[in-house]
Amino acid sequence: MSHSLVAPDISQVLRRNRRLLYRHIATRLSLAAGLFAVPLVARLVGYDAALPAFGMPAGLLVLVFLVLRLGYGSRLKVCEKVLQTYPLEYRTRVAKRHTAWRYRGDVHTVRLSVRGQHGAPYLHALNASTVRRWPKGAEEGGAWFAGDLAFGGVMVVPGSNDMLFVQPADWEKYEQERVQADVRRRALAEQAGISRRLDKEPRILVSG
Repeated sequence: MSHSLVAPDISQVLRRNRRLLYRHIATRLSLAAGLFAVPLVARLVGYDAALPAFGMPAGLLVLVFLVLRLGYGSRLKVCEKVLQTYPLEYRTRVAKRHTAWRYRGDVHTVRLSVRGQHGAPYLHALNASTVRRWPKGAEEGGAWFAGDLAFGGVMVVPGSNDMLFVQPADWEKYEQERVQADVRRRALAEQAGISRRLDKEPRILVSG
């Protein structure tokens, strides 16, 4: 596709994904508010069944998951730093291996490569706007990448401007490369906020 060869406008990419994040927050807050209101409305109309009482715990659960997604799933700030630090480079192939459900969002295992070149690492990709879906059409062509594959970076899907934060799926495998990286390379990773692993899942203790 012709638009694949034109680097996306960074401000438009960030604006789109920020809008998706705000929409997600607004939707979850509205849902939680509605669930909290169920017992009150039921009492006003004289409905005495026990079922409406579950509205408040359900609303609280929605809020807990929202906080987890925002704290561990949203990577808009670091993506913005990456895009300000590294240039966008076109990768002609996007291959998705599988998707895993996680508290912080759907984690896709992908490989971004250039046709004719081998050895590209598998990356964990997380939608920066916390949307739980694989971007439509992401495997139909290539994608734009900004960052350093040993540290991580940003993947932008042409056309839709969907943005995913990526880091090596096997973080430890590239530890030696990161340690031996030259001063400038390490400085760029530090400036972009990707010098350490950021894709860890939150620990949630569930008492039985």
